[in-house]
Amino acid sequence: MNSSVLITGATGGLGKAFAAECASRGWNLFLTDLNGAALASVAAGLNRMYGIQVQTFAADLTGEDEREALWQHIEESGLRFHSLFNVAGIDYEGLFNERKVGEIRSILRLNVESTVETTRRALQFRDPVQPFRIVNVCSLAAFYPMPVKAVYASSKRFLLDWSLALNQELRSTGVTVTALCPAGMPSNPEVTRAIDAQGWMGRITTMNVGDVAARTIDRALSGRTIYIPGVINQVLRVLGGMFPPQLVAYVIDKRWRKSYQKSSGGGQALAHPAASK
Repeated sequence: MNSSVLITGATGGLGKAFAAECASRGWNLFLTDLNGAALASVAAGLNRMYGIQVQTFAADLTGEDEREALWQHIEESGLRFHSLFNVAGIDYEGLFNERKVGEIRSILRLNVESTVETTRRALQFRDPVQPFRIVNVCSLAAFYPMPVKAVYASSKRFLLDWSLALNQELRSTGVTVTALCPAGMPSNPEVTRAIDAQGWMGRITTMNVGDVAARTIDRALSGRTIYIPGVINQVLRVLGGMFPPQLVAYVIDKRWRKSYQKSSGGGQALAHPAASK
């Protein structure tokens, strides 16, 4: 059976990096994201460079009807998958009481609802003769209570805990789940601006998206459950766990309020789309 890799958020920086890395390994792809034209461009480039099969379907994964259309298309196409990369996600950075209800709803629908449903559905279309690898893009933020990113960080905490539980449930069936927990990655201009606003701390914790994609896939193939790219980020994770969460939230609040004001130019929401983390 000629199975493929399913990647959501495939036109963002990290999504494209995963697609390119998978293509370089000779794996066929099925890519989905909001922008159909961008998907077609990515698909054409990967097909031309690597000679693999690339199929696409544009969908807004925050909408139930569009998710249903995606899976109906997959079923009608007879597709099967040996890997799933849940990359699609969004963040509207800023104080909670300044965020619109629609922004909060989008974070929860895309980061949580869509990721869970996509995984459940993809398992129904797995290639029965191969191990099934799932990579969920969480975040280093999943380990901390994070003022200014409260809903986003909490959604990523959900994904982290859910990934660990799911891996335990499914490992006897040939399924592995890897939670990718990166810090900053310059995946789009808005994220790059936010990283720059953090000064030296933002720079030393930032990782190249291509390197992260390649190393994540290697760790997923070896069955790693959590991957935090970068030694400094791994150290920060350990240090953060040594202090009471109330203190961690206080320190993060002090840091992020300053960087948020600087990067947003005085308080406008920063939207970090599909591949930001």
